[in-house]
Amino acid sequence: MINITEKAVKEIRRIIDTDPTAVGANLRVMVSGGGCSGMSYKLGFDKETPAPTDKVFEKEDVKILIDAKSYLYLSGTTLDFTDGLNGTGFVFNNPNAKRTCGCGSSFSV
Repeated sequence: MINITEKAVKEIRRIIDTDPTAVGANLRVMVSGGGCSGMSYKLGFDKETPAPTDKVFEKEDVKILIDAKSYLYLSGTTLDFTDGLNGTGFVFNNPNAKRTCGCGSSFSV
């Protein structure tokens, strides 16, 4: 299961509504090798039909797609959005991460 906060849903909707390349797309969340701590989060908009092995999570009218391999590292994660003094962007609260980098964009398990 992936949890999505109301702030994250609102921001995803805002992007889909204002970015012509994202109109009609779903948010794809991925994990790939790299970054300060070994693994990095990747976000992108995907207009393709989800693959049969994708995990699909929906909150309100926003769909999050995660490939099976990435889901192994993301299960139980909460996707949030922050727009505070320390920066603006999506935040992953991942209970599987044993260590994260200072910027929060990479982790290790």
